[in-house]
Amino acid sequence: MVTKERAEEAVRTLLRWAGENPAREGLLDTPKRVVEAYRDWFSGYSVDPAEYLGRTFEEVAGYDELIVLRDIRFESFCEHHMAPIIGRAHVGYLPNDKVVGISKLARVVDAYARRFQVQEKLTAQIAHCIDSVLKPRGVGVVIDAAHQCMTTRGVHKRGVSMITSQMLGSFRKDARTRSEFLRFIDIDSHNHH
Repeated sequence: MVTKERAEEAVRTLLRWAGENPAREGLLDTPKRVVEAYRDWFSGYSVDPAEYLGRTFEEVAGYDELIVLRDIRFESFCEHHMAPIIGRAHVGYLPNDKVVGISKLARVVDAYARRFQVQEKLTAQIAHCIDSVLKPRGVGVVIDAAHQCMTTRGVHKRGVSMITSQMLGSFRKDARTRSEFLRFIDIDSHNHH
């Protein structure tokens, strides 16, 4: 178990390594602030996303068409450089008999995003969680995100975003379901801000 004090000392070490003096006035509270920020940014480790989906609303009165939640904004951190990944997730599923409150879908995205991540893994984790809890006929997840390890260092490529998708069940097997989902999220014409 790493103590808060040891985590703060690690921040001071990094500040010194960067060429700073952690004892100067402007930096005195920085280790404490960074550690508090980490608690928030990485709160996904203390959450079981499947639990959010556990409370489902089954009264769907025979609704068996596509349900899509698009533009779920998220912030994550890449596990290779600990740099921000900022983007949007689009989630769709074809219900069997269980539908879930839309805020729950957004929380599943958030719970996995608030961990050190690789975008491909994040995409798959969200899809498999929805698939295993709701047991829908199909699930689709598309993530469109910018990686600051790429925009702020090394190759310095601005305005580049990466798109990943995971299709399960009927989204994988049936081209019509898949294209309807992609049309709903309108990935082609999205304006990047």
